[in-house]
This record gives sequence, structure tokens and C-alpha cells, in this order.
Amino acid sequence: MSAQAQMRAMLDQLMGTSRDGDTTRQRIKFSDDRVCKSHLLNCCPHDVLSGTRMDLGECLKVHDLALRADYEIASKEQDFFFELDAMDHLQSFIADCDRRTEVAKKRLAETQEEISAEVAAKAERVHELNEEIGKLLAKVEQLGAEGNVEESQKVMDEVEKARAKKREAEEVYRNSMPASSFQQQKLRVCEVCSAYLGLHDNDRRLADHFGGKLHLGFIEIREKLEELKRVVAEKQEKRNLERLKRREEREREEREKLRRSRSHSKNPKRSRSREHRRHRSRSMSRERKRRTRSKSREKRHRHRSRSSSRSRSRSHQRSRHSSRDRSRERSKRRSSKERFRDQDIASRDRDRNSRDRSPRDRDRKDKNRSYESANGRSEDRRSSEEREAGEI
Repeated sequence: MSAQAQMRAMLDQLMGTSRDGDTTRQRIKFSDDRVCKSHLLNCCPHDVLSGTRMDLGECLKVHDLALRADYEIASKEQDFFFELDAMDHLQSFIADCDRRTEVAKKRLAETQEEISAEVAAKAERVHELNEEIGKLLAKVEQLGAEGNVEESQKVMDEVEKARAKKREAEEVYRNSMPASSFQQQKLRVCEVCSAYLGLHDNDRRLADHFGGKLHLGFIEIREKLEELKRVVAEKQEKRNLERLKRREEREREEREKLRRSRSHSKNPKRSRSREHRRHRSRSMSRERKRRTRSKSREKRHRHRSRSSSRSRSRSHQRSRHSSRDRSRERSKRRSSKERFRDQDIASRDRDRNSRDRSPRDRDRKDKNRSYESANGRSEDRRSSEEREAGEI
């Protein structure tokens, strides 16, 4: 695979199908039946065992990392229960593997010489030590790749102890078997991956097997199957509890409805009286609302009439004050006119009386008249100014 294809697959796995606006890839959804549900859960045997001696080839269903990313995002909000489909798929695959293991065991039993139960137990002990040594060597290689030197050294010490035990077990097995049959290769079938293991395999061969991709892939598949069984059992139990709860709620509602219907059928008079009371209470509440509305309307009308009467009285008082001011001005004008008339009459009488007097008296009288006329004009001016100020 080229570097560009690897980058594209990495982006699909991280961001999903709609990472660059490509609508053609969105024609198929992760919930489609054509999509492999085991691939969505990262446990499809076609992916796990690719490149091994038991490579299964390409899966018949769709495998897409972008669809897996879409499923991981959507599964946070909704449970699609794809674990059941993946569990069925892995169960069928592991069942086939177990059948092959049993067939290989029968074939070995037919081809190899018959041995006693005691010798078979000693051979089984050698096989167990071989398996233990192989697993420990695989662990040493893994720790060395991770850079954990101290832990790998501790595991190597355990390997040396297991090798010593193996030598002792082989010596016991050799002593219990004749030389001719001991030289024959004794095989054993691996219970995990159904591969053949030799009794006299060296440590390098055992480490390659137990640390190989085939054996570890089968271990991963079997562990994933156990995890899926546990998850499916928990979800099924949860669903069953929810169903029971809903069923109990429905039964409770049905019992309540039945009880109400029975009570209505037994006491029709009470039900009618209750309905009559309800109708009466509703009519009473409506009547109260109407009364409150009418009272509020009357209050508003009274308030408006009071405000209008107040405004009228204020305008009437203003008109009264203005009429009083006008009458006062008129009375002032009349009094000033009468004063002028009285002055004119008095001056005429004086003129008549002063005709018989001396010319000096006449001159004095003329001067007095001129002075009085001047005073009268000044008073007239003052009164006219006061009238103009009042009108203003």
C-alpha cells in the first residue's frame, strides 16, 4: 500500500465518510446489511488473520474504515445492538476452528502408535512446558520491542526455569518409552489455533508459534468473543427489564381503566351527580367571571364620568373667574367716566360763579383749571394703562 493510500485510510478512520464532502461514498450507510458488523467492531477474522497461514481472503461484506468511524460517532448517542451480529459471526468461525482441531486430533490418534495412559500424561507434561516456554519467549520479545529491559530480563529468568523443568520432563518421558518409539516425532494440536506442535521442537520454533500472528490473532478473536457475549447478555437483560417495566405499566393502566368502568357501572347516579356538580361548578365560575367583568366595566365608566365632571367644573370655574375680571374692568371704566363727568360739571359751575369776580381771580382759576385738566389727563393715561395690563 502506498503512502497516499495509507494517509487516506487514516483520515477515513479518524473523520468518517464526509471528511472532504465526497457525496458518492455516502450512498451506503454503516447500518446497511451489506456492511460487515464485525468490521465495525474491529473483530472481523478476515482482517485479524490476513497475511497468516490461515488467511481467509477478502470478506464478502463491505469493509470501510470511514464507515467504522461513522458508527463510532453515532453509537455514542444511540445503541444499534450490532454486538449480536458480530457475536454470531465469531461464534460460527470459532466453531469451525474447534471442529478442525478435533479432526486433527483424531487423525493423529489414528496415525501414531498407541501408548499407555501414563506415558501420554508424561508427554502432555512436556507439551505444557513447551507451550509455557513459547509464551514466555514471545513476551520477552514484546517487552524488548517496547524498551522495557528490566521486565524482559525477569521473564528470561522464568524461561530458564521452565527450560530446566522441560529437560527433567523429557528425561522422565524418555525413560518410560522404548528407543524406537521415542525417536518417532510426537505431534500435538494447539487448542487455540489448531496448528501442529512437535514434542521435540526447540525454543525458537515454539517462540515463533506462540508469538506469531496466527496464534495471537486467534487469542484476540476468542477474547473478543467472550467480551461480546458479556456485553450482549448485559444488554439483553437491560432490554428485558425495560420490557417488563413497560408491561407492568400497561397492566396497571388497564386495571385502572377497568376499575373506573366498574365504578361507573355500579354507581350511575353518583357519576351523574358528579357530572352535574362539575357542570354546575363550571356554570358558577362562568357567572362569577361575567359579574367581575361587569363590575370592572362599571368602575371604568364611573371613573370616566368623574374625570369628565371634574374637567367640566374646572372649565366652569375658569369661565367664572374670567367673567368676574371682565365685570371688574367694566366697573372701573364706568367709575372713571362718571368721575370725568362730575369734574366737568363742577368746572362748569365754577366758571359760571367766577364770571362776576375780578380778572386776577379769573387768571388763578384758569391756572387751576389747566392744572386740573393736566392731572385728569395723567389719571386717564394711568387708568388706560391699567386696563391694557388687565386685558393682557
